[in-house]
Amino acid sequence: MTQHIFVLNGPNLNLLGTREPEIYGKDTLDDIHQRMISAAPDAEITFLQTNSEGQLVDWVQQASREASALILNAGAYTHTSIAVHDALRACKIPVIEVHLSNPAAREAFRETNYISPCASGTIAGFGAHGYLMALDAALQMTA
Repeated sequence: MTQHIFVLNGPNLNLLGTREPEIYGKDTLDDIHQRMISAAPDAEITFLQTNSEGQLVDWVQQASREASALILNAGAYTHTSIAVHDALRACKIPVIEVHLSNPAAREAFRETNYISPCASGTIAGFGAHGYLMALDAALQMTA
């Protein structure tokens, strides 16, 4: 059976490669997507990005119905969204939280995290490579 992995990206991640590259790196979201496809050619990867909280909630719910696992970089919604938190609490598949930077080493307002309590695990601070680490974990968890 083909593993189906949803990779969901929240607000401002469409700006990767140009937004604060000293923090988030120079890779674009498309670069990351292509590396994930290359790393797991036998998996089906649904890779999406939105700046809308409601859309992200809809996709989390869809992933719970259709996917084997969910990789989520909720961006700023990590620190603000009870709606995403609640959608994840209803999610019945493994959820891997990923962050390009290490939020714990940044501004104090990033200490609040509504995603981690709902995640199977968190990968943070490894830049774009964190997505490949999360993909490996997702594939192992659903094998």
